[in-house]
Amino acid sequence: MKTPPDIVILNGNLITFDDANPRTEALAVSAGTITAIGTTAEIRPMAGDATRIVDAAGATVLPGFIDSHVHLFGGSVELGYLDLYGVLGEDRLTEAVRDWAAKCPDDKVVFAVQADYAILGSGHGTTRHDLDRVLPDRPFAMFAPDHHTIWANTRALEAAGILHGAEVDAGAQIVMGEDGKATGELQEPSAYAPVLRLTRHAGRDMMGLITGNNPEPPATAAERALDKAAIKRGMKHCASHGITTLHNMDGNFYQLELLSELEAEGELLCRTEVPFHYKNFDPLDRFAEAEEMRRRFNGDMVWCNRVKMFMDGVTESRTALMLEPYPGTDHTGDAVFEADQFNEACKRADAMGLQIAVHAIGDLAIRRTLDGYEAARRANGVRDSRHRIEHIEVLHPDDLPRFAELDVVASMQPGHAPFGGIFPMAGMDEVLHERQIPMAFAWSDIRKVAPKLVFSTDWPVIGVEVMPSVKAAVAPIKLPAPWRDQRQSLMDTLRSYTADNAWVEFNEDRKGRLKPGLMADIVVMSHDLEAMAPEELDKSRAAVTICGGRVTWEG
Repeated sequence: MKTPPDIVILNGNLITFDDANPRTEALAVSAGTITAIGTTAEIRPMAGDATRIVDAAGATVLPGFIDSHVHLFGGSVELGYLDLYGVLGEDRLTEAVRDWAAKCPDDKVVFAVQADYAILGSGHGTTRHDLDRVLPDRPFAMFAPDHHTIWANTRALEAAGILHGAEVDAGAQIVMGEDGKATGELQEPSAYAPVLRLTRHAGRDMMGLITGNNPEPPATAAERALDKAAIKRGMKHCASHGITTLHNMDGNFYQLELLSELEAEGELLCRTEVPFHYKNFDPLDRFAEAEEMRRRFNGDMVWCNRVKMFMDGVTESRTALMLEPYPGTDHTGDAVFEADQFNEACKRADAMGLQIAVHAIGDLAIRRTLDGYEAARRANGVRDSRHRIEHIEVLHPDDLPRFAELDVVASMQPGHAPFGGIFPMAGMDEVLHERQIPMAFAWSDIRKVAPKLVFSTDWPVIGVEVMPSVKAAVAPIKLPAPWRDQRQSLMDTLRSYTADNAWVEFNEDRKGRLKPGLMADIVVMSHDLEAMAPEELDKSRAAVTICGGRVTWEG
């Protein structure tokens, strides 16, 4: 007699992404694996007295969502900071900040996130003097949503030791005023790192992004416990939205160790891939660390098989690297890597069999990234590398066919687009020429040529919640020409969040589909997604999340 399954899911609208059996009603799970799939009448009799029965009640059941671009540690920590999303105007900002400051009297710096670039009005560049009025008696700083800019008041700049400027990495800037003092705008990680050292986690949450190195001096036992508690909260938040796997986009040994400790303690709710982060100031010999990361961390829950690099900044601060100057300027953005240096890094990583993921937003940054991948192919030969470009916000038409020619994966975030309904629609037109707009956030064009188009959030740039991003792709806001309609079908979007994200991590034969023998990573939604109006999709969320056969969330 067969042992009854651990879990059965009945009465569902299962979207399996298995071409041999694309639709059905129910499935069974045993020992972390999907063991049977079929109709409710077929699966129900398998249940025993100890079997957990989940009644989907006609709602959609999918493979667990995979967010293929997040910053887990930073996103987890920021759940505990002041969220300024939707706050506009000095009066509202002052009220929010002073109320928050009263609740955290012991913080070295009062810290906020999700501060819009136009929080004090369109065309108004926020300065330390503005923030001195908002909070005059304590250090205060706030993060832009894209995490490429921090604005700080005078007290925060003094406490960080950068009021009179400091040396920063290529592509970064402490903006200086005519008075010889910092204006309060800090562009890119090395410029704002001194401010982050004043925050509750002393910037440890961002070290994998800023340097790729471990905290120095090493975190104390109390600091490690604080950091692990934050990641644990972040994991629970991710699981509550149906997420079973995360592709982290910054990394160091410290994060991998914390995640492995959480796994050993039974507290790791999402599988997590962490990359080796290669910086522009690193020698090629540092890739030995990537090999050590891959050797030490290679499990199903925590692993490393990828290198992450940055090619440029972002359009909003005009640090994205462009082929032509920004409107009304002679500035083309900031190159993080020089072309030859980047090509050599790509050749080294590719020769090691590592996957490469590169942040590239501007059209010149995207072109140079493609050039680097092409250089790696010429040097090492063609292989199944699945190298990725992250964001791809402004693409030159000449480079579109190269995604197919070089087998480059497009990794994009629907919620980042001005028509995604999450960020303000205004602003992008000011930093782009009209001729650049038709190929901006060109999801549909790229899907036609790239081997895969995968979707994600870039949490904490936007929330890790899946369904607002699904809605952004399926029901984008219509903007006037020359903006183009880039709407995606629901099935393509869901595949880009599940099966295709499993493929891009080289796990297509182990997860990302609902099929016997595959990992039991499953989400039961609160609604039948196909019955919902596209504009209502963000009202659905996970009802039950299962990772490796373990219920990690139940709403």
